[in-house]
Amino acid sequence: MQNEQSPAKPEWVEIVKRYAVSDPRKSTWQMINSLVPFFAIWVLMVYSLRISYMLTLALAFLNALFLMRIFIIQHDCGHNSFFKSTKLNNFVGNLLGVVTLTPYYKWRKLHAMHHASSGDLDFRGFGDVDTVTVDEYRQMNSSQKLRYRFYRHPLVLFVLGPTLLFAIFNRFPINLKKGEERERESVHGTNAALLLIFLVLGKSFGFKETIMLWAPITVFSSMIGVYLFYVQHQFEDTYWRWHKEWDYADAALEGSSFLKLPKVLQWFSGNIGFHHVHHLSPKIPNYNLEQAHYENPIFQKVKTITLGSSFRSIFLHVWDEKTHKLISWRDYYRMARTHSTQPSAG
Repeated sequence: MQNEQSPAKPEWVEIVKRYAVSDPRKSTWQMINSLVPFFAIWVLMVYSLRISYMLTLALAFLNALFLMRIFIIQHDCGHNSFFKSTKLNNFVGNLLGVVTLTPYYKWRKLHAMHHASSGDLDFRGFGDVDTVTVDEYRQMNSSQKLRYRFYRHPLVLFVLGPTLLFAIFNRFPINLKKGEERERESVHGTNAALLLIFLVLGKSFGFKETIMLWAPITVFSSMIGVYLFYVQHQFEDTYWRWHKEWDYADAALEGSSFLKLPKVLQWFSGNIGFHHVHHLSPKIPNYNLEQAHYENPIFQKVKTITLGSSFRSIFLHVWDEKTHKLISWRDYYRMARTHSTQPSAG
C-alpha cells in the first residue's frame, strides 16, 4: 500500500467515527464480568493452597486471563474511550493500574507515544519491541550484536522481560522527563497502594503465601499480554518506514495485524486482536472493534494471523529495508553470505 494510493484514506476517518462511541451499560458490564471473577478466583486460590499448589497454579493461569481483560479496560480508559467522562476514565484507569501493576498516567503517556510513532523507524523505542534494520545490525560491534540477540531471544522477550517489566521496571519512573509530575506521582501512588495491599494480605494469609499467590498471576499475565502485543506488530509483512515515508493510516493497517483468536480468547483479550482497527482509531472502545472490522471491507484486507501461525513471528528478528520484511537470523546470514560472495564492482 503506497502513501498516495492508500484505499483506506478516503473512507476511514468517517467510518471510525461511527464506532468511537462508548456505551455506559457495556462498559459497566465489562467491569463486573472482569473484576468479580478475578477477585473470586483470588479467594479460591487462597483455599487451594491447602489442597495442592498445582491447583493454585491452574487457578493463577485462569486469573491471568481475567487480568489481561482488566488491562484492556485500563487500556481503553487510557485512550479516553471506555467511558464518556474523562474524569471517570482516569479514575477507573488509576484504580485498575494497581490491579495490573501498571502506573496509569505513566503508561498512558508512553502508550500514546507508541500510537503516534508505531512503524516509524525514526521514532523507535516508545512502547514497542526493539527492532533494528539489517544495515544497523551489520554496523553493530560484537557486544551490541550479542546484546540485541539476547534481547530478542524468546525466553527474554516472553518470560523474563515481561515479568521484570510489570513486577520491577513499572515500580520506577523510567523514561519520564522533567516536568512530567503526574506520571511520576502515578508510579509512587501505585507503589504505595501495592505495598499496602501486600502488607494486608501478608498479615492475613502469610507473606510467603501471598507471594505464592501473586507471583504466578503476574508471570502468566505478563507473558500472555506481551506475546499478544508482539505478534500484532512483529510479523513478516509488518510496516516500518523512515519518517519521511511514514504514513499514519498505512502504519495502522499494515503494521498492525488482525489476530483471529478463538472466541473464548477473543473475549479474555478484550477484542485486542482487531489491532488494526484500534491503531487506526484508539477512540473506539474494545467492545466496538469487532463490529467495525466486519462491517467495513477496508478493515478486512489487512494481514490475518491465527494463534497457530503467530508462532512463526517468534523467529523473526531484523527488518530488511530492501524487501520490506521482518526476517529471521537464518535469512539474515543467508543474505550476508550471498552478499560476501558477490564480486565487487570494477
